[in-house]
Amino acid sequence: MRQLFRFAALMAFLALSACVFAPKLEKPRLNLVSVQMTSGDMFNQQFVVRMNVQNPNDRDLPVNGIDYKIFLEGDSFAEGMSNVPFVIPAMGEKEFDLPVRTNFVSSLGRLLSRLNGKRQVRYQIEGTVMTKIGMIHKVPFTESGTVDLGVLQ
Repeated sequence: MRQLFRFAALMAFLALSACVFAPKLEKPRLNLVSVQMTSGDMFNQQFVVRMNVQNPNDRDLPVNGIDYKIFLEGDSFAEGMSNVPFVIPAMGEKEFDLPVRTNFVSSLGRLLSRLNGKRQVRYQIEGTVMTKIGMIHKVPFTESGTVDLGVLQ
């Protein structure tokens, strides 16, 4: 019984030690820089969404992938996952592209009908950055702002 108690105490100590030494990360900040249509027909359009990500941490942030949802003017525009790895330098930033496919009927048509000549469109992007830093594997994020969609008009 005494050995069981010592073992449990040792395991609790190790678990608490791991929490103390686990890196604490601030959430990266993402901004949608631009949206460009690369190809399309009446039913499917392909875009490249240029993103900027800022790392407020004092260590490099290796990104293995990003799971995301993009909303434009409150409507779901696209969702997906990018599994192209890259590294965001400590206290630095990096731009990267997300390939996006949407279909006219479900999202692009609604967006175009609501633009009414506007070039600046509200966006929200939410998702998870996949990384492997210590015991941290997923860092959730939600960001919003405006982007110039003149390329779609």
